[in-house]
Amino acid sequence: MAPSRSQATLFSLLAATALLPSPAWAFDCKEIQADRVRFDLSKLGGPHMVHWKEEDLVHDWQYKYNFTLDVCDKLKWHKGGSLATECHHGARVCGIREDINLAVDRNSTITPIDIAGTFTSLSGRVIDAKFELLRNSKSNSDGGREGVRAILNGGKFPFKKDGMDQRAIIEFVCDKDRTGLEGDEKEGGDLEDGDKDDDGDDDKKEEKLRKREESGKGKCEDSDNSLRFCGYQQEEDGKDKKIQTLRLEWRTKYACEDAPPVDGGSHWGFFGWFFIILFLVIATYLIFGSWLNYNRYGARGWDLLPHGDTIRDIPYIAKDFARKVAGTVQGGGSRGGYAAV
Repeated sequence: MAPSRSQATLFSLLAATALLPSPAWAFDCKEIQADRVRFDLSKLGGPHMVHWKEEDLVHDWQYKYNFTLDVCDKLKWHKGGSLATECHHGARVCGIREDINLAVDRNSTITPIDIAGTFTSLSGRVIDAKFELLRNSKSNSDGGREGVRAILNGGKFPFKKDGMDQRAIIEFVCDKDRTGLEGDEKEGGDLEDGDKDDDGDDDKKEEKLRKREESGKGKCEDSDNSLRFCGYQQEEDGKDKKIQTLRLEWRTKYACEDAPPVDGGSHWGFFGWFFIILFLVIATYLIFGSWLNYNRYGARGWDLLPHGDTIRDIPYIAKDFARKVAGTVQGGGSRGGYAAV
């Protein structure tokens, strides 16, 4: 029976919806696309951290920042977390600022800063992710560089309507010798690839923080880590409006345009391809047979299909087969033959 007009309209809408791109706030790190070039950054998923220290010696204040980001998913709260120590739910980039009063026995307070994410609790602010190739940038500093720049929005500080807009700009730079996890610092301060600091060596820690402090003036920190802090300051957003911007650089082979497929990615395997080929063979047979019956015999309806009678009887054949199997199973439990005397 032919579908009604309403059903046809519904099918058309569903088909059109399937062709639409996913909304920017729901981007998939496995399918990042910039100027028709696809990148799979799924291996960089999970929370990663960088640090920065800023000092206000005039007022005897020191600010230490821990920036945590996850390019593949929303950040999760720690056990026992609260809005006093965590960013709001939906954050993908979060800054935790420790305000230290140097004049009053180094007393400190913790301040979360929502930098980027999708926050339904604040007038539906979304991450509105944008991606662009570095080689297509108008900036001279990007000349000859290969990779993709991600611009992630949505944050505010303070977290209310009149707060200052926040964003994160992450430049994924092609480096075929790096996985992107070299010197990686997970949440909790654990380092990888031999970049662990001695807990008692305060001089080394202060030296690293000084390098990060200098990097806030317009250049990336001098570090061998793949993920590097490049700045956190107010910038113009192109509309005569100030926006606080966190800039990071992430060197990784997955930002190369000719990067091989990520190992462990989705693949069909033998059985997947077997069923696909089988389906295509059956579909080709039915279409060709129907076309032949139509042109040779002028067939219509079920008569179009090759072996149409057999196909039409399949439900009844399956029902009879199921009934016989059920009868066999039920009969197998009874004793046959003569009863013992």
